Amino acid sequence: MRRWSRFAWWGLVVAAVAVVLAVALWPQTVPVDSAAVVRAPMIVTIDEEGETRIRRRFVVSAPLSGRLQRIELEPGDRVTRGTTVVARVQAEAPPLLDARSRAEAVAARDAAQASVGRARAEAQRAVNALNLARRELDRERELDKGGLTTRQAVEQREADVRAAEDAVRAANFAVGTATSEVQRADARLQPDRLDAGGRVLNVVAPIDGVVLRRLRESASVVPAGEPLVEIGDPQDLEIVSDLLSTDAVQVKAGAVVRLEQWGGDRTLQARVRRVEPSGFMKISALGVEEQRVNVLIDFDDAGSAAATLGDGYRAEVRIVTWQADDVVQVPVSALFRQRDAWAVYVMTPDGRVRLTPVTIGHRNAQMAEALSGVSPGDVVVAHPPDTLSDGARARARSDR
Repeated sequence: MRRWSRFAWWGLVVAAVAVVLAVALWPQTVPVDSAAVVRAPMIVTIDEEGETRIRRRFVVSAPLSGRLQRIELEPGDRVTRGTTVVARVQAEAPPLLDARSRAEAVAARDAAQASVGRARAEAQRAVNALNLARRELDRERELDKGGLTTRQAVEQREADVRAAEDAVRAANFAVGTATSEVQRADARLQPDRLDAGGRVLNVVAPIDGVVLRRLRESASVVPAGEPLVEIGDPQDLEIVSDLLSTDAVQVKAGAVVRLEQWGGDRTLQARVRRVEPSGFMKISALGVEEQRVNVLIDFDDAGSAAATLGDGYRAEVRIVTWQADDVVQVPVSALFRQRDAWAVYVMTPDGRVRLTPVTIGHRNAQMAEALSGVSPGDVVVAHPPDTLSDGARARARSDR
């Protein structure tokens, strides 16, 4: 009896140790997040920020140098083409002459007048020479009729007449030039008062629209070509969004665009009008150099958009690059790389997970097109942990 009691005691100890080892080594059930494979319409978009702008903008500039009167128009005021006066510019008065400059101008005028007298004298001498050459030609022709001279002498007299005529024309041109010099000298001496400026010129609006920006406000002296006011038509509204060049190659003219997060409670519809052919470099917020391309977008209902949006407003642009109505989709959060392919963990009815390779097609930020590997209704593990392995026990976190 004592020996059997000893055997029973050791048997109990061994059984207890076996139970402890079994409990310690028993596979643990891993709690995981689950998601379903569905069949539904799918849209692939390129998401980026965009900014509204008026397509055709007009900058009204000063047509001449002068004094600009105060511009009373405010940004947002409506203007009418050819009627609304957006600015008034008084022609700039010529600068006053100091004593020395005036004395030099008087001397220049006197010299110009003397040049006129000299030119006229030269012109009169050229006329006298022409008359003499013509009389000599007439005498030579009379002698030629009587055979008392040669034909060569007659031709020589004719050449002298033509040369004298050219000299008269040149002298007349010299008189005109000298007269112009006198007029220029007189014009320089003409203004002698501070208010000798020209008349006030009204600058009218070139289009029907509104004032976008007032580049000048207070009265001041401005040079010719100085920008004064920027005008645009608020109905002529478009969106510009700069995309990464790698994204821009996927966008085509006519692509559907959805505008979200612009401040309203609905999604605005638009279409791509043009992808600009030239890119540019832009520094991102993280300091990374990026090649960007501007994409120009038109509203489907420009009037409705203009009633709520203005120039330079921000919006979230979603450009549709692909869409289909019947697509098997798996959550992107369930995908992970298995060597050179994609894979997911599919949850089985017996509480285990199976490593399943899948073939992926199009994808967006939430879902991916599953071409093979899974079927609608399958439950997959979302955000699978590194400790999960094929055949492991798992339960969805919602199951308690």
